[in-house]
Amino acid sequence: MLNSLYHSYKSGTDIRGVAVKLEGGPDVNLTDEMISDFADGFVLRLSEMTQKAPNELHVAVGHDSRVSAERIRKAVIDRLVRCGARVSNCSLASTPAMFMTTVMLDTDGAVQITASHHPMERNGLKFFTRAGGFDSCDIEAVLQKAQDGEHPEKADGGSVADVDFMSDYAAHLRKIIIDGVGNGDRPLEGFHIAVDAGNGAGGFFAEKVLAPLGADVSGSRYLEPDGRFPNHIPNPEEQEAIASICEAVKESGADLGVIFDTDVDRAGCVGPDGREINRNRLIALASVMALENCPGGTIVTDSTTSDGLKTFIEKELGGVHHRFKRGYKNVINESVRLCEAGIDSPLAIETSGHAALRENYFLDDGAYLMTRVIVKAAKLRREGRTVCDLISGLKEPAQSLEKRFRINEKDFRAYGEAVLSELEKYAATQDGWRVADDNRDGIRVSVPDGWFLLRLSVHDPIMPLNAESDLPSGASRILDEVTEYLSKFTSLSA
Repeated sequence: MLNSLYHSYKSGTDIRGVAVKLEGGPDVNLTDEMISDFADGFVLRLSEMTQKAPNELHVAVGHDSRVSAERIRKAVIDRLVRCGARVSNCSLASTPAMFMTTVMLDTDGAVQITASHHPMERNGLKFFTRAGGFDSCDIEAVLQKAQDGEHPEKADGGSVADVDFMSDYAAHLRKIIIDGVGNGDRPLEGFHIAVDAGNGAGGFFAEKVLAPLGADVSGSRYLEPDGRFPNHIPNPEEQEAIASICEAVKESGADLGVIFDTDVDRAGCVGPDGREINRNRLIALASVMALENCPGGTIVTDSTTSDGLKTFIEKELGGVHHRFKRGYKNVINESVRLCEAGIDSPLAIETSGHAALRENYFLDDGAYLMTRVIVKAAKLRREGRTVCDLISGLKEPAQSLEKRFRINEKDFRAYGEAVLSELEKYAATQDGWRVADDNRDGIRVSVPDGWFLLRLSVHDPIMPLNAESDLPSGASRILDEVTEYLSKFTSLSA
C-alpha cells in the first residue's frame, strides 16, 4: 500500500513532481535520489512484464524541452546502465515518438521525461512497453517498489548510444503524407501551414515533416525548444494558446494552423477562416476520418462531449457515439476493450485533444492526428474545399461553461458518490429533466434547452459541473439552478 508521500507522485498514468525551485514556490521533491528509485522500479516492472532480466533490456529515453530535463535524464540513464541495460538516448523527443521506439527500434520499453502542459517547475516520468503506455496499476507498482526499497542488481555491460530518433520518426510521418496525398515527393507544394509548438517538443513537425514536403511554414510560432515557456503555456485547451495559433493563421494567411502541447501527445488545429477546430469540433473531424473505412464504427469519447456531437456522429456519419469516463487512458482502454469484444471502434478521443486511432497502435499522438488531417486537407484543396466543410453539419451550443466544486471531506470519493446518488434521485422528480441512459461518468441530465453533467474528478477531491445550452445565456442559468440544489451539501464549496 502506498503511503501518502509516494502516492503524491502518482498523476494518473504518470509520475510527476516539482523539479525546479522557483522563488516563493514549493521545494523540489523530484530529487535525483527519488528519480533513481523510480527508474529502478521501472526496470523491475518492465522485467516482470517482458520476462527478461534487467541486463537483457533495451530501453529508449527521451525528454521534452523542460529546463530540468537534462538532470533527470542523467539520473534515469545512470540507473539503467547500472543494472546492465542497453540505452538508446533519444534526447529531445515527443512522447508518442518514445512509444514508437518500441516499434521502430525494437526496444523493450521507453521512458519519456515530461510533465505535459504543466508549469515549468514541474516534471515527471512516463513509461511505455510495446503494448502501450503504463496503466495506473503499473505506475502504482513502480512507486511501490521504490517505496519498499527494491532495486535491480548491479551488472556489467550497460551501455548508452545517442540516437537521432526524431529524424526517423519525422521520416515515418512524411511517408504517410506522401503515400496519402499521392502527388510525388513534395505533395504539400503551395500548401501554407502555420505551426505553434509553444516552445515544446513539437517544432520538428514544421521543420522536419512539413517543410521538406514543400509546405510553406511561414507564420509558424515558437518552434524553438525553451522549457521556460516564455510565450504561452503549450496547451491546446488554454485560450491564450488557441488565440496564438488563430492569430498566426490570420496574420500569415495560412490554409491551416496546427498547435501542439509540450510533448505532442495532444493537438488542435485552425481552419483558413482563423476559427479553431478543437474539442467537439476536433472530435467531429477525427470521427469523419476514422469512420471512412469503418462504417458504423464506435467512437469513444470522454463524458463532457456535446449533444450536437452525438447527433453528428450517429446521424451524419452513421457511427455510434460511446461516452465514457474522463481521463485519456480510460477512453483509450475502453476503445481497446470494445474491439476485443468484437465491436468495431477505430477512435478514442478526449475533448482535451488526446486522440488515439486504432490504425496507429491506439497511441495518443498529436503529430499523427495532424498528419492525417493534413492528408485530408491536401486532397480537399484539389476540390476547392477545406476540412471545415467536413464538419459543417455539427450543431454547436450557444454557451458552454464549467464550474468546479471542492469536496472538503477526507473520504472525498465516498462523499462525491453520495452527492451523485442524491442528485440522480432529485433529477427524476423535476419536470423536463431526464437522466441520460448512457451515464458512465457521473450524472448527465438533459434539461430544457441544454444539459448538465456532474462528475467526480479522476484523481482529485473535485466535482466538475459542465453545462451546455442552445440559448446564449442558457448554460449560466443551468449552472445557477444546479448550484442552488448543491448548496445543501455542506462539504461542497465552489
